[in-house]
Amino acid sequence: MGSDKQMEMERKMMGSSENDIFTESDAMLQQKKTLRKRILLARDAIGKQERNRAEVLLTERILGHQWFYLSDVVLGFACYGSEINIDEILLEALRKRKRLYLPKVEGAEMNFYRVDDLSKLSEGYKGIREPEGDTERYVYAPTEHRRELMLMPGVAFDPFRNRMGYGKGFYDRFLSDKPDLQLCTIGVGFACQMVEQVPHGEQDIRPYQVICV
Repeated sequence: MGSDKQMEMERKMMGSSENDIFTESDAMLQQKKTLRKRILLARDAIGKQERNRAEVLLTERILGHQWFYLSDVVLGFACYGSEINIDEILLEALRKRKRLYLPKVEGAEMNFYRVDDLSKLSEGYKGIREPEGDTERYVYAPTEHRRELMLMPGVAFDPFRNRMGYGKGFYDRFLSDKPDLQLCTIGVGFACQMVEQVPHGEQDIRPYQVICV
């Protein structure tokens, strides 16, 4: 089972922010809070062997995916807590000379910055590995979206591609004005993160594909 520190870190990510531009009903917020707690406990409990197997399988799925093969730009993430680790995918993107961008939380917003060495990431928002923010920032260009791929973390997903994060709305806000990039998004996670139905509202952005292994 995941460490107490790890569980505490993830619980700090829960809840809504007073800076969020979206509002949800109290009932939906409570549903999400309850589901978040259940899935995070299940994810924290994944054993090392099962975790390694899933991460190898996900790496194979993504590296063999046409979107990865065709992409010039990859927007990824540095795993946090008990999230699935995609570092090998990020390293392969760099080996293939793709432009890799990782997220950095800046106030109430999240921006993506160019990364050429994962060892240069430093502890940032909530202890997440982040770029320093002194390199090239990702700029959305609709005409280039077919050469881009975004890998999205999350707490829970469902068969309808609904996604639930930690409750801060960073990805929803980032993608809300980037409809073409939304078409190149893949939500990734462990099999235990796939549920029958995720509570969702109009403000929640769905990844175009979901791969849980």
